[in-house]
Amino acid sequence: MTNDIKKLKAAFQQQPHIRARKAAKKVAIEQAMATFDEKNLHGVQGIGLGERLKDTATAAYETLTGRRPMRLNPALAGGASLSVMLVAALSATYIQTRDWNESPDSKQTSVPQISKDHLIDGIPEPKPTSKAMEQFEVAASKRERDDEALRAAPPAPAAELQRLPRQVSPAAAPQVAIGAPAQNFAPTQKRLNRGPRGRAEHRVRTLTVRPDGTIAGGRPAFPDRPLPGNYEEQGRDQFKTVTPNPVKLTGKNPVSTFSIDVDTASYSFMRSSLNRNVLPQKDAVRVEELINYFPYDYSGPESKSVPFKANVSVFPSPWNAERKLMHIGIAGFDLNATEKPHSNLVFLLDTSGSMNAHNKLPLVINSMKLLLETLRPDDTVAIVTYAGNAGTALEPTQVKDKTKILAALNKLNSRGSTAGAEGIRQAYDLAQQNFRKEGVNRIILATDGDFNVGITDRNELKSYIERQRKTGIFLSVLGFGRGNYNDALMQTLAQNGNGNAAYIDTLSEARKVLVEEASSTLFPIANDVKLQVEFNPYKVAEYRLIGYETRLLKREDFNNDRIDAGDIGAGHRVTAIYEITPTGSKSPSVDMLRYGTSTKKPKVGTSDEYGFLKIRYKLPKEDMSKLITTPVTSSADAASVEAAPNEARFATAVAAFGQILKGGRYTGTYSYDDVIALAQSAKGKDEFGYRSEFINLVRLAKSAPPLDVLKPRR
Repeated sequence: MTNDIKKLKAAFQQQPHIRARKAAKKVAIEQAMATFDEKNLHGVQGIGLGERLKDTATAAYETLTGRRPMRLNPALAGGASLSVMLVAALSATYIQTRDWNESPDSKQTSVPQISKDHLIDGIPEPKPTSKAMEQFEVAASKRERDDEALRAAPPAPAAELQRLPRQVSPAAAPQVAIGAPAQNFAPTQKRLNRGPRGRAEHRVRTLTVRPDGTIAGGRPAFPDRPLPGNYEEQGRDQFKTVTPNPVKLTGKNPVSTFSIDVDTASYSFMRSSLNRNVLPQKDAVRVEELINYFPYDYSGPESKSVPFKANVSVFPSPWNAERKLMHIGIAGFDLNATEKPHSNLVFLLDTSGSMNAHNKLPLVINSMKLLLETLRPDDTVAIVTYAGNAGTALEPTQVKDKTKILAALNKLNSRGSTAGAEGIRQAYDLAQQNFRKEGVNRIILATDGDFNVGITDRNELKSYIERQRKTGIFLSVLGFGRGNYNDALMQTLAQNGNGNAAYIDTLSEARKVLVEEASSTLFPIANDVKLQVEFNPYKVAEYRLIGYETRLLKREDFNNDRIDAGDIGAGHRVTAIYEITPTGSKSPSVDMLRYGTSTKKPKVGTSDEYGFLKIRYKLPKEDMSKLITTPVTSSADAASVEAAPNEARFATAVAAFGQILKGGRYTGTYSYDDVIALAQSAKGKDEFGYRSEFINLVRLAKSAPPLDVLKPRR
């Protein structure tokens, strides 16, 4: 036995040393690892200690004796095993004394040191022969050429990626694994389960990498790498389902009450859809937001002590000759530069993985840069960001230190999940720390609304924001992106945060909202603005409010100063349209009751009135509301649509378009071409081109399909 051990040791020492080139060694290791994974992915990783010793002894005995079978008694087998273990220990000790990077002129020919990276389950890799080395060099050269071609080629479809090599680095994985099952990303994903006869089975826990580069729970698959760009979901946009306002009988319900709405998000989303050649879903269309998107040339008030003036006109409905439209245009008082208060703003920016698209976070950053241009040097700006958690990216900083603010914006990148509620909480805390008693304190939230960490329930968030608005801090919401846009959440936040909601689909829209309309966006002139119209049953048999379905109030809410309503900014214009059926019409929407009582004759002197308009509002910093009243008389009547005021006719064209997009329940045979003709006749000066753009959108709607084409995941 001693002689056999000496011969075995001599064989180890005489083994010629072959130095592998780096490129060839790398190719050999990668090919060996890939082959091993492919053959053993669902197999066993190892066997029990007893069987392993027996197999080792068997292999050693066959090598020394040349015999295939090994029928030894237990004592002999044990002795052979101990001998082999002794030789292995001596060889390992000897091997570890050698340096793998030994210089070429070294005279020592012993086996070089093998690191853990070159072991397969603890066994050294086989040494390549000279012929194999030549093959490896050729393969390495080909691999380098293939790598260059791969870097120049577009990413392969996810369906072609069946399995990743075990040693794929996190830096490379996002380019080849997005959308595919992520197997063997890291050794921590493997676990050993003891199977039959004590064998350790090698199993792999499969993770799925989402298109935004995250895994379950919203965590980034590779935290050390930015998520891949241009992330876009499809078909996950969320809108609140709303039924259009019904026709009401004046004799039973003569009073209509609602809250003012100056949001414009629905129009921008509709435009984004049509520009992508698809009709917006019906719930995405809120007619009042389409109407109020445009600036109107209404006559305004003379002083801010009475901050509103109502402009009312009545004219025949273009889609039903038996009905009329009552158009109400309200103009708010505009502030000059010296009257505008100081601003304490907190930019609350969503930096989660879902914001990683060209029309999301990059557009958010550029939009905030545009807003900076409208602020005064002594205004303050802070930045709070949120992804998997929230944090302060910029403490309150005066705008005159613009370089610092821009640097903070330019550092932002998107990754991870969306802890929106925590971001809102921290933003309110930061705004409170820098609160300006005589100024404007506002949080501007920029997000796609995809909250998925922490508080995500709309009602719970609503309750929190309702309490916070009492502190004098308002919340405005800017929506971005498509595919997973949560409009329902955005509306809840804006309506209860005493702010407005807008949807930013282009940089031009960001300029409109944050630059051209900065005063109306940032500086309120009245809070909790409510409208109420009492219709005269002697003149009006039926009426229907067009839009404002999400803003309706109870009749008793009008005089209750504790009921929240909409807020109007400096210089803002608000439009509301009623469709009314004059008494005595030949085709009312609701038949008269056979056994009903006759309508009481109105009071003396009111027979000439269609109705009575009331506006209730609170001045900023005040808790008691004030009232403005306006009777709507026959003097506001126009004989035809063409004789109606220009602004009223264009608003009517927009109202008709919105109703058609929602199904056209009350517009009869009125068509897109009719809308275009009416809008063209009332386009007017159109300084910024918004009205011309609207007409083009109506043309797009004529041929747009109702459902978007399913796009393959990248």
